[in-house]
Amino acid sequence: MQLWKRNLFFIWISQFLAMMGMSAIVPFLPLYIRDLGVSGVDATAAWSGWIFAGPFFISLFLTPVWGSLGDKYGRKLISLRAIFGLAIAQLLIGIAQSPEQLLIFRFIQGGLSGFTPSAMAMVAANTPEEKNSYALGLLQTSVASGTVIGPLVGGLLADIFGNRMVFFIVAALLFITGIFFAIYVKEKKFESGTNHRFTLVENTRYVFQNKKLRYTFYLILLTSFAFAFIRPIFVLYVEEFHVSKEFFTTITGLLYGVVGIFTAISAPLWGKMAQKRGINNVIIMASVITGSMYLMHLVVLDIYSLAPVRAVLGFGYGGLLPLMFASISADTPHNRKSGVMGIGSSAQILGNILGPSLSGTIAAFMGLRFPFFISGITFGAIIYIAYKLREGQ
Repeated sequence: MQLWKRNLFFIWISQFLAMMGMSAIVPFLPLYIRDLGVSGVDATAAWSGWIFAGPFFISLFLTPVWGSLGDKYGRKLISLRAIFGLAIAQLLIGIAQSPEQLLIFRFIQGGLSGFTPSAMAMVAANTPEEKNSYALGLLQTSVASGTVIGPLVGGLLADIFGNRMVFFIVAALLFITGIFFAIYVKEKKFESGTNHRFTLVENTRYVFQNKKLRYTFYLILLTSFAFAFIRPIFVLYVEEFHVSKEFFTTITGLLYGVVGIFTAISAPLWGKMAQKRGINNVIIMASVITGSMYLMHLVVLDIYSLAPVRAVLGFGYGGLLPLMFASISADTPHNRKSGVMGIGSSAQILGNILGPSLSGTIAAFMGLRFPFFISGITFGAIIYIAYKLREGQ
């Protein structure tokens, strides 16, 4: 098997396991916060918001730093640092005795994370240029699959072993994943030589002085913003359909999951199409589909009609972020791929912070369906930027 295919296979498995482990804690984290002595709905909600967002605030600034270090010392080394760092963070979270400690340990998790951009940079750097879109698209399926399966596994483990024990189980899984990664993933010989290694400031300047990279940065930011904008209010939106309380949690979970499943299915298909039709053409097509499905949420009348809308939404979404990162890879020299990929990941993280921060307030004033209109219109802006990139303007 060719080296790039072998690496893609083992990195896919490693990232799937890592994402499954990290998303396993999502269903019961608010319950764990209650276990630490927080009482009352308002207090639990407030602490949950800070504790959920904590890692993103830190990783927003440190992810590009780790990326630059990956260009200097090797992407495999930085990927291993991230996996084992996440494992240590889960151990700390598992021994937290107060919500304040939990928040600090989540900050530490954000500082030690960065596996996904490191893995993307390693795949991009070790894959033939003409196969990059396909490889990054396929890699995205590991993120989507792990994210879908993780909450189901986490909920089951929490019911069997208790909330606190799940963090120790996830830490063990991450340690095993790190060992697996160290043994089976082979990086092309990394030559530090005397070549100049670029700093974070130099990489940031490079991105914003390069029109194609700058526009792609905006595409990633807007796509992440539009997708994350819906997360805080989606459960409340589903409640409007008067779903039986007996099945409400299950149905809501399935409506979340169907997006991830179809994202995983479509990402490699969009990647293959991009090899024939061009990345920006495919981004435009995928954005039209995704934006249209967000607008469809405005007129859906029952829960049965919502399911296919969510499926098509996931299918379109699979053709966006993987191809945007593939575009970054194609326009970035080999010796600064990790650093520039890290800046792209910061754009994604920033979108994940801004979206949830704004949607609740807007929904409170404009209603629960209006955020879907905002997300749909945002994809109009994405289409416009992608069109400009396609035309070379």
